[in-house]
Amino acid sequence: MYAQINNMTLEEKTETLTSFLVSIKSMNGTSGERDIADHISQILKSFPYFRKHPEQVWEQPIPGDPLGRKNVFALVTGNHRSEKTVIYHAHLDTVGIEDFGILKDHALNPHYLVNYFSRYEFNEDVRQDALSGDWLFGRGSVDMKSGIAVHLVNILYFTEHLDELPGQILFMANPDEESQHAGIISAVSELKRLRNERQFNYLAAINTDFITPLYDGDDTRYIYTGAAGKLLPCFYIYGREVHVGDTLSGIDPNFIASELTHRIHNNMNLAENIEGELTLPPSCLYQRDNKETYNVQTALSSYLYFNYFIYEKTAKEVMDQLYEVALEACACAEKKLSDYYDDFLVRTHLPGKDISWNIQVITLEDYIKELKQKGGDPDSCIKKTHQKFEHLELRMRCFKVVEALQKLDPEQCAKVILFYAPPYLPHNYLREEDARDRQLLRVVKEACEEMAAKTGETFAYQKFFPYLADGSFLSLHETDEEIASFTRNFPGWDTIGTIPFKDIRQLNIPSINMGVYGKDGHKWTERVYKPYTFKVLPELIRKTSVHLLQGLCKVNTDGGIS
Repeated sequence: MYAQINNMTLEEKTETLTSFLVSIKSMNGTSGERDIADHISQILKSFPYFRKHPEQVWEQPIPGDPLGRKNVFALVTGNHRSEKTVIYHAHLDTVGIEDFGILKDHALNPHYLVNYFSRYEFNEDVRQDALSGDWLFGRGSVDMKSGIAVHLVNILYFTEHLDELPGQILFMANPDEESQHAGIISAVSELKRLRNERQFNYLAAINTDFITPLYDGDDTRYIYTGAAGKLLPCFYIYGREVHVGDTLSGIDPNFIASELTHRIHNNMNLAENIEGELTLPPSCLYQRDNKETYNVQTALSSYLYFNYFIYEKTAKEVMDQLYEVALEACACAEKKLSDYYDDFLVRTHLPGKDISWNIQVITLEDYIKELKQKGGDPDSCIKKTHQKFEHLELRMRCFKVVEALQKLDPEQCAKVILFYAPPYLPHNYLREEDARDRQLLRVVKEACEEMAAKTGETFAYQKFFPYLADGSFLSLHETDEEIASFTRNFPGWDTIGTIPFKDIRQLNIPSINMGVYGKDGHKWTERVYKPYTFKVLPELIRKTSVHLLQGLCKVNTDGGIS
């Protein structure tokens, strides 16, 4: 690859690498993630610097991964030797290509797609972008093969200009960002090893995950100095099953689920309100009962979970809030069911039955305590159920665990059990009260101001990258007790939990997102804007890196600077 791009301009190099990477199929959860890692390693090893220093490109297998996926690392050390290190990172997986429909066979062909969309009559914005010649189309073009390409051209630049590098750059490409973040989570141990064995002093990590217009006509280039977190709050809902001929005496778990969804889905009152930040409400990702075949019995239980972004809130605060919402939803359901039944008796003149409409609401942590008080062994049940259902994907396995716990309960009453399932992403952001963070933000702004003066670009700074990103796993703001509140409400954290909280807290690497610019990530019209991404952004990141390595002082263990 080096021979092909050596004599190209910066913009041509970045575009050529982007097109090549887009052409490699690397959908999440497939062996393509391993294949593209091999290609990235080969590209790096073709650079003269790494031919001379082959040991400075290496791979880290993801432990126990059935697909053989791996992280790719490369290290460039400047002539002015220093342990100060800036990390460049990007994820190498993409979402699938089924959304391309009849264009599925061309989803990885930017040349074909730009010609196709230049004649596309059903979206004028897409057509005009294709006709302009300024946009590159294809799955992964913006999310985020172009981001890898930007890092690669900068790695190449610094290997050829070692005098300009007052420290070192550590590159890493990680799989599985679009699902469980196994790549970056595994990389934490390698980052820790390099810090312990070679005294790397990590100043910041620069991610190139995509940025996009926040409204029509928006051409601001947003710099995100942190990452939003994510929780997956779940509701296991156990009802009272009946024959449909006796439906008014039952408690349908789907009815309770609908009350919960009504109160939670897209409810802006549950979204955090942080001035100047794009914050999103929780949204329903899954709602269904456990019936697998047709019969005339009402459902026994239902599963419900939500995507819940967290910015400054903790998992405990979210659990407390949703517990109150569940109490309100169940109280409403109880009243409606009771009223419906009373109306039925009035109409039919039947004497009626002595029926309880009570629906218990309880967190998993409290339910486990309750089961122990009743003589149950929930710990053993959790472990055995995880083993029994290890073939299921993680969320369904967690529901099976909670379901098994419910079966331990001698009191089989209607109830809603709140718990957390994977994935969990911590939130992090720069804090004004932290001396290091203030200095880091100052240095980043200086680099952006220099580029703005040179290029005319408009930059703006926000705390939270508005989508999920691997940078969430590089530092941790929650206290030990706040983390424990999460793990105690996770069914079997000791069995399937994978996040090395202690190591992340010790690394404490600030995460900056200087993203490639584009539109329609995760859509078949996905495209990256070439003038900014292929020309301006690489120089901005290089400039920022040098500013960081020159301008940031050593970080003390107490978070101060010296």
